[in-house]
Amino acid sequence: MKLALKQAKKGLGQTSPNPPVGAIIVSSRGSVLGSGYHHQAGLAHAEIDAIDKTLANHSARQLKNSTLYITLEPCSTCGKTPACTDSIIKHQFARVVYGCSDPNPAHRGRAKQLLSRGGIVVTSCILHQECQALIRYFTKAVTTGLPWLIAKSAMTLDGCTTLPAGQGPWITGKEALNDVQKLRSQVDAILIGGATLRQDDPLLTLRGNYSKKTQRQPWRVITSLSGELPEKSRVFTDIHRDRTQVYLNKSLRQVLKSLAKQGIHSVLLESGGKLLANALKNDLVDELVFYYAPLVGGGDKHAVQLNNLSKALYDIKGKKFGADLRIRGLIKRC
Repeated sequence: MKLALKQAKKGLGQTSPNPPVGAIIVSSRGSVLGSGYHHQAGLAHAEIDAIDKTLANHSARQLKNSTLYITLEPCSTCGKTPACTDSIIKHQFARVVYGCSDPNPAHRGRAKQLLSRGGIVVTSCILHQECQALIRYFTKAVTTGLPWLIAKSAMTLDGCTTLPAGQGPWITGKEALNDVQKLRSQVDAILIGGATLRQDDPLLTLRGNYSKKTQRQPWRVITSLSGELPEKSRVFTDIHRDRTQVYLNKSLRQVLKSLAKQGIHSVLLESGGKLLANALKNDLVDELVFYYAPLVGGGDKHAVQLNNLSKALYDIKGKKFGADLRIRGLIKRC
């Protein structure tokens, strides 16, 4: 299952409105016959990708009596692609092992019933927490109608989001900035407020190793109450301008609901403190990612008041990137 999880992570940021899923096929003798993952919506699901890759190097006979490991319960209904349970039964797998059940109540547990009727032994809840964490964006969207919202900010040790004049625009170093690009590559959209657009004129694009032609550019979402958005801003004029959406006079909840209806299941909030505070106050944030630099800002622009936030955070993890420290944690739902 760990190998299947590794495969699934290859699809992060590319599969919405479907979840990222990975699969491994193991022979009756214990050798890996093939692996696969869901590349993007409309293409083969992970288990079919693994079957196709196995058949490219082995005979169909070797699939018989083998074991399929998959991070998520196989689909049992036809959509843009046929039901995966039909293919699994057709190839006469001896056993199917999956990490977590489908979060959609209409589908949950159905695959287990169908596969068992087909004479296949089914085992579930293997590395359940890891597999569930992998599809948390999808789970949030299908169960609440809202995307998973990650609030990201870079700040100094005293909580400032800007540096004194003359010290440059970047608070953190190259290693942390590169990690932000990785984070952007794993979400469907990046959201900012009108004030951030006016002040910084950000690109909000993938850069460096994450700007490959095969990598989908996240949507760039601008929300504004005033409507005062510079027409010459780069998000409106660069080559990705068709990936920019603007919402005027809409609450943040309304914006997020609209995005979820479009199949956007994960949003990275890269706003200033005001919009972040609004998102926290209205219980819309699911995850926080803060980068701390070993500097003192001394300014009056702070990311957010952290007084009560520590009580709401859990599963907190820290990781160093050069001289900077990333703190990442989940927020308890009210």
